[in-house]
Amino acid sequence: MESAILTIYKTLHAHYGNLKWWPAKTPYEVMVGAVLTQNTAWGNVEKAIANFGDNLTPQFVLDVDIATLMDIIRPSGFFTQKAAYLKALTQWFALYNFDITAIQCRPLEKLRPELLSIKGIGKETADCILLYAFGFPTFVVDAYTVRLLERYSIEAGKGYDAIKTYFEKNLPPSVEIFNNYHALIVINGKDNCRKSKPKCSNCPLTKTCAKFGI
Repeated sequence: MESAILTIYKTLHAHYGNLKWWPAKTPYEVMVGAVLTQNTAWGNVEKAIANFGDNLTPQFVLDVDIATLMDIIRPSGFFTQKAAYLKALTQWFALYNFDITAIQCRPLEKLRPELLSIKGIGKETADCILLYAFGFPTFVVDAYTVRLLERYSIEAGKGYDAIKTYFEKNLPPSVEIFNNYHALIVINGKDNCRKSKPKCSNCPLTKTCAKFGI
């Protein structure tokens, strides 16, 4: 029998299609975006990314002084902390000579703890980098994911790790599905399944949601 999680994915995918996440020109831009998007709207991240111009490279971030980096990423908020986080993440990337292929040759169970040991890199940020920059099948959990589970009355466990494990056990181990599913949950959460005043009548999940009309 097909899991509820997979059924939800198919319904959202039929409605929205492939959303082509993460919007970035390079894997390193994904890494930077994953840090900058912490505690801010994506529009602010885009402004910060634009401030780099042609300098959004790991070598530039390593070499530039911290004050200049802070000024570049100022639109993303919390720029003092995020500048330090970007420096630390890029120093880790340098250990692999900025070689994505070298990173992809490492086992996921080794890489994830490495990322989590970097200052400012939490579970959601690490999984975004692993999935969207490096192409590892690891599911990203965020507030939209938790809201979906609550509205559907799906018992996936408590906390990030439990929810992540639940999705990974109930879905094919596919980078494409994990990638698109996270994007689908976010876009539907923003458009319809809002925290307050959800637009249930427009939601593609209306027929099966346990809390339709809340």
